[in-house]
Amino acid sequence: MQELILDWYATRARPLGWRRTSDPYEILVSEVMLQQTQVARVEPAWRAFLERFPTVGALAAAPLAEVLRAWQGLGYNRRASQLHRCATAILERHGGIVPDELEALRALPGIGEYTARAVLAFAFGRRAAPVDTNVARVVARLVAAQPLGRAEAQRFADDLLGDGDPRVWSHALMDLGAQVCTSRSPRCEECPVIAACAWHGQGPDPAAAGAYRPRVQPRFVGSDRYYRGRLVDALRAGGISRADLAAAISTPDAGRIAGMLVSEGLAEWSGETLRLPC
Repeated sequence: MQELILDWYATRARPLGWRRTSDPYEILVSEVMLQQTQVARVEPAWRAFLERFPTVGALAAAPLAEVLRAWQGLGYNRRASQLHRCATAILERHGGIVPDELEALRALPGIGEYTARAVLAFAFGRRAAPVDTNVARVVARLVAAQPLGRAEAQRFADDLLGDGDPRVWSHALMDLGAQVCTSRSPRCEECPVIAACAWHGQGPDPAAAGAYRPRVQPRFVGSDRYYRGRLVDALRAGGISRADLAAAISTPDAGRIAGMLVSEGLAEWSGETLRLPC
């Protein structure tokens, strides 16, 4: 099964920039960006971000306002703040070198189980199985034939690790999930291991339930997330007076939205002017 998937991947691999580097910092940045943003949007943003902040030290030394400006277009701006905090922690705890141990990575701000394992596998070639939604979906259908919780999906993914390069294997599983074993309308007829699939595309979809099941996205326009993003975008151009807040993002609830950003460290008041944090 592994040979078939790897043979398929050899001709179908997505040519992504972060797959051509083993630099732990560059991979860490890509993984944080990819958490909630489409690959096509991340690729150019990742390159530009690394040009502006080429090292852990450069990112840690930069004002958060600069990091938030460089994050424009990626959404979920809290990730920029977390990445900035993460770089500071790496500088203070590890001398600016991204750690190569699972527990040390998970102890960094904003770094969860998946990101820690992704850095271990893709940067250090460690035998770690990063489980994203694509991998979890493939595992649930191909091997388990049942809905999986997070711990179960991790165990199955760990068991699938062969003796080869964990970078290539994990990327192959991710691409199989992204291109063939998709969330909606999986292309079972194109699957290189359909004969070995425990589900075979028949009956209830094991990936439709469990911890990694597809989520119904709430309405974005008009939501708090929508106005938070609009306010951060407006602040990228400069400070906004308290009196002008409502007009800046076209909602009478601007004061509450501003309070949310301030409480999360994404904005600060300087007198009566709201601005990005220094």
